[in-house]
Amino acid sequence: MTAHTWFYWALASAFFAALTAVFAKAGLQGIDSDFATFIRTLVIIAALAAFLTYAGKWQNVGGFTAKNWIFLILSGLATGASWLAYFKALQLGNASQVAPVDKFSLVLVALMAVVFLDEHPSKQEWIGLGLVTAGVLTLALKR
Repeated sequence: MTAHTWFYWALASAFFAALTAVFAKAGLQGIDSDFATFIRTLVIIAALAAFLTYAGKWQNVGGFTAKNWIFLILSGLATGASWLAYFKALQLGNASQVAPVDKFSLVLVALMAVVFLDEHPSKQEWIGLGLVTAGVLTLALKR
């Protein structure tokens, strides 16, 4: 794999995240957003189980450390909370406003990575994060 392979995966993630917003907004009419999140989660579990089986990627969890478990559980809880909030926001607002605000997570990840992961974004990255913040505010506050 090349050094920039992560970038293509990140682009794929952005593309599928965009589809998530559009498909979810279209599918939320007349149903509870929390229940819709539950259905979405079942679909994800089934799809991932099929993928892991196909790719032969099942692992023995006996080798996981306490740290692995704690942070995977915390990540799962944060993901669930994010999905519940995202679907409720999509149900109440326009996808073209909700999705950009959701992407403010880019800025929050960078700030948390500095504090908790001892990462050091470059000046160029801070400028980009500032532009993202300005873009989020511009799109979210449109009238």
